[in-house]
Amino acid sequence: MKKQTYLVYFLLTICSFMANAQQKKAVTLEDIWEKGTFRQATVQSVNWMKDGAFYTALHDGKIIKYQVTDGTVVETLFDETRFTDNAGKTLSIEDYSLSADEQKILLSTGGEQIYRRSSREENYVYDLKTKKLQQLSKGGKQMFATFSPDGSKIAFVRKNDLFMVDLATMTESAITKNGKWNEIINGACDWVYEEEFSFARAFQWAPDSKKIAFYTFDETNVPEYNMQVWGKLYPTDYRYKYPKAGEPNSIITISVFHLADNKTVKVDIGKETDIYIPRIRWTQNPNMLSLSRLNRLQNKVDLLHADVSTGKSDVVLTEESKTYVDVENFGDDFVYLADGKSFISSSERDGFKHLYQFDLSGKLIRQITTGNWEVDDFQGIDEKSKILYFTSTEVSSSERHLYSISLDGKNKKQLSTDKGLNRANFSKDFKYYILSNSAADSPLKVSLHKAPTGQLVKILEDNATLRKKLEEYNIAKKEFFTLKTADNIELSSWIIKPTDFDPNKKYPLLMFVYGGPGSQQVINQFDSSNFFWYQHLAQKGYIVACVDNRGTGGKGVEFKKCTYLNLGKLEVHDQIEAAKYFGALPYIDKTRIGIQGWSYGGFMSSNCLFQGCDYFKTAVAVAPVTNWRFYDSIYTERFQRTPQENAAGYDDNSPVTHAKKLKGNFLLVHGTGDDNVHFQNAVALEEALIKSGKQFQSFYYPNKNHGINGGNTRLHLYTMMTNFLEKNL
Repeated sequence: MKKQTYLVYFLLTICSFMANAQQKKAVTLEDIWEKGTFRQATVQSVNWMKDGAFYTALHDGKIIKYQVTDGTVVETLFDETRFTDNAGKTLSIEDYSLSADEQKILLSTGGEQIYRRSSREENYVYDLKTKKLQQLSKGGKQMFATFSPDGSKIAFVRKNDLFMVDLATMTESAITKNGKWNEIINGACDWVYEEEFSFARAFQWAPDSKKIAFYTFDETNVPEYNMQVWGKLYPTDYRYKYPKAGEPNSIITISVFHLADNKTVKVDIGKETDIYIPRIRWTQNPNMLSLSRLNRLQNKVDLLHADVSTGKSDVVLTEESKTYVDVENFGDDFVYLADGKSFISSSERDGFKHLYQFDLSGKLIRQITTGNWEVDDFQGIDEKSKILYFTSTEVSSSERHLYSISLDGKNKKQLSTDKGLNRANFSKDFKYYILSNSAADSPLKVSLHKAPTGQLVKILEDNATLRKKLEEYNIAKKEFFTLKTADNIELSSWIIKPTDFDPNKKYPLLMFVYGGPGSQQVINQFDSSNFFWYQHLAQKGYIVACVDNRGTGGKGVEFKKCTYLNLGKLEVHDQIEAAKYFGALPYIDKTRIGIQGWSYGGFMSSNCLFQGCDYFKTAVAVAPVTNWRFYDSIYTERFQRTPQENAAGYDDNSPVTHAKKLKGNFLLVHGTGDDNVHFQNAVALEEALIKSGKQFQSFYYPNKNHGINGGNTRLHLYTMMTNFLEKNL
């Protein structure tokens, strides 16, 4: 009788468990792209104050000052509901910055996105002492409005010219007057610099607030690209300068404007004009400007120091590569120390990206970090304690962790403890930092810590609401593993199986791919969009997997740069090898393997289906590059050189070249307003497929850019892709 009781209890427990499992909600496309069900909360627009004891953040239109030690609210510095804009409407703040003396706030509103990193907006200046709000300029919307270090002036760009406003009198003056659309740009980047060198504001205040260094782009001879804008009775043309591979680039000039005498001095950047200046920065000496000069092939970078009173410059340090030099070298991972005697920069000279210290003459003092792992991001240095902070791949190439290390390369310490992706934002005095952490199974957590110990002060955001909500849904785990190909190449991978996975069944597989140089998709971080689309597919009985092929990042120079001059060759080979690996697993139907990718991933998914038609049944390509001849000069030539020098590298692995091999099901999607990967790519591939008599499906989104978003667009796109996969995979 007792055994029967236990049996009944056991059966009831199992039934209860199954009932609870069945009650779990299914992830819908509306959840992802319409309702924002899985959207993460964060701490918005954090700005550290100068003494490190306080920070500010934007919350519901209010700029709030917080106490660092306990996170309590000190005061509200600005409340948008108490002010109106120049049109009499309640001011709606989109971003803000404080002057260095923290007496004024620069507020932006009414932003209009231009390209990936550029926008124009109306700016207002709020005086914290007088409580007075003033419009920065009445001459039209501004770009890149920036306080001078002493807070007395603001510089900005409008209509390709550089301007300055004296805040004491609100007097506006033009620093340049020759700006002209599609010809001359002052103080802002041209399209290709903004996209590929990852910055758009092309001017820098000197530390003494007496000078402004700025770029001028002469793009007169750069060919135009024309996009038609649809919607009116007659379509309109949008023409802008876009240098494709092998075509003329802008000619760059670097100048320094001296406020005292309204004099502009041109900096000597060498006689060769077919070059790049990917970074400028001021040294600790307000009369010395630092410049990075990169040759057109991007395999040689020079560090220049220039006397801004004369414009004369000298080469301090040079780095060369047999392939290409990453822009981080003398670029983002760079700081001049306050002693005025040395600087820190990253380099890949030993096969992995690490930090080095040089004196001002370019002589190596020491290598600070070392090992078969990569520094991911140099956070800066506390010069009082001589401690550097950085994130790296030392734990795993699929994770990022925060470390500290002494300037002499000793006492390295791991500060982040939670698995996954960790990013830090340090106070100006390096006494505190805000750490952002997420993992594949854990939404964003934002926490405040003391430096250098890493002691937790306060959790600022833990996404508790989202974490609880996720418990209501039928979520399958993302499993990380290493895949070894037949040619003994180890590739980082992940896989998602349905929650009711049965190893005795055969499942169709969708592989997701990006695969571009230096990129990574196999990273242990929370993804609030695509991850949940994969959940949606898993609920429909699909397995989803992702493999980072050769050429991707996080594993050193040899792994990353082996695809040089042949984009698509080794990468496609690795993805085909991965498909063979998956197809050999007992629970995957090798006749039903598909692949999907966007941008470089669209280039890859197209090639995989065409060249690997014996292993892939279906492919979806969104906004793909279909021939590298169509893409921009900086990105493409970095990895391929020019078409004139390396025609085979451009054509041998172009999807257009292999279109005649198509056997399976192919969906091609593109936005007609894509300023990055032009719609021309889709047109060329469609033409090749039609010429070869191949049947396929295609869809275009009118006026949509590379991101193909806005309004109902993403829901429409993912509904279409899901339906296509259900029908064809």
